Amino acid sequence: MTGHEPATARTDHIDRTDRIDTSKPHPARVYDWFLGGKDNYPVDEELGKRILGLDPVVKVGARANRRFMHRATRLLAQQGIRQFLDIGTGIPTEPNLHQIAQEVAPESRIVYADNDPIVLRHAEALLRSAPEGSTNYLQADVREPERILKPAQEMLDFAEPVALSMVALMHFVSEDEDDAYGLVRRYLDALAPGSYLVLTQLTPDVDPEAMAKVSASYRKGGTGLYPRTHAEVVRFFDGLELLDPGVVSAPHWRPEPDPDPDQPAGGGLPVPMYVGVARKR
Repeated sequence: MTGHEPATARTDHIDRTDRIDTSKPHPARVYDWFLGGKDNYPVDEELGKRILGLDPVVKVGARANRRFMHRATRLLAQQGIRQFLDIGTGIPTEPNLHQIAQEVAPESRIVYADNDPIVLRHAEALLRSAPEGSTNYLQADVREPERILKPAQEMLDFAEPVALSMVALMHFVSEDEDDAYGLVRRYLDALAPGSYLVLTQLTPDVDPEAMAKVSASYRKGGTGLYPRTHAEVVRFFDGLELLDPGVVSAPHWRPEPDPDPDQPAGGGLPVPMYVGVARKR
């Protein structure tokens, strides 16, 4: 794609044979429950409640993470980025990434990718793009870069900068089995200089004991969780130019003047989520 063809919505890369497994929780649906969504099942709610019993701040963290995504997307759109590749999209919660980007620049092109079939049910809503731009959806797993990068190159112009969004994703990807750092590098290597990485990651730094219990609950539900320390999160940005204020807790990344409704008066709740935005030189 040269970036000059008429923008059209595409769902031809969706595997429509997949079925939603409601017998075990899924991270995207548990996250939806934390955000107050309705697209989850009893198994997801059960795990969500169990996690909140272990660490009540997790729900605040999910919402702080979401607001960070809004701020980062808006900033990059204001700085001229017109292409976004969002991996680990999750269940849409308005405003979603494409709505933020296209509010600033209606010509923005967005490609979403997720491996949960329930997101397919929302593809029509995801694809409601501003007419000047495009919004597309791929059903694929971050662990299979070619299944994302090849079709994404047909929808975006990889000769121009792209914002790669990996929000609340990499703490479900292990280093030992999945080569988490190598995966991020493979995606970045495919992108042009001037592209950006937007990444958030759970951390044990705030409360190691509580996070260990949360990780155990996810494993019991069939999902691996891999919280990382500050130094381990910074490693994802090796070789990139970090935007100020660097890798920090989600509420502390360029906070907006409006008060956070999930924080008590004066703030102060520690959020176990590091975030960062960095530019590829």
